[in-house]
Amino acid sequence: MGRRRAARDERRAREFAAFVAGAGGRLLHVATLLTAEPPQRCVAAERLLTAALAGTYARWDQLRGEDPYERTRQELAARFAHSAWRHRRPGPPGHGPLAALTPRERLVLVLRLHEGVAEEVTAATLGLSPDRVRAVCARAVAVLRDPDHDRDRDPDRDRPRDQRAGAAPGSRAAEGRGP
Repeated sequence: MGRRRAARDERRAREFAAFVAGAGGRLLHVATLLTAEPPQRCVAAERLLTAALAGTYARWDQLRGEDPYERTRQELAARFAHSAWRHRRPGPPGHGPLAALTPRERLVLVLRLHEGVAEEVTAATLGLSPDRVRAVCARAVAVLRDPDHDRDRDPDRDRPRDQRAGAAPGSRAAEGRGP
């Protein structure tokens, strides 16, 4: 029994290593786009990708025909969405054009335009309606086309009302009933 398990674990490690060798570069690029870090110094992107790959490896035997790239991309998107507060805008000017976008805008833009994920799939992945995904994507593209387009927009716009800056506990904004 020990030999079979060792052989299975070795095969699993070889398959996963081959997957990472083939898809690791592209996944790191996606993570770098999400975190809006410069490619030369993408520490947070590497950390995000490592966590996503660890999640994929933990479920490697459960994939059963599922595309490991798709699974890792979903894990990457979920982890980024969960930790998006760490990647708030605005980034330093040297971080590239995506640093001007909110984390949600970057996530939608990368999934939709860079990765080519369908609108409905993106919506389901992020827990948004397809109309909302379309609107966020259009707004992000507009900002990228004309950086002065939305210069005075509220940086807390994509945060829940009760987590916005200036929302005092017990206020209408904190209770989600108004501005």
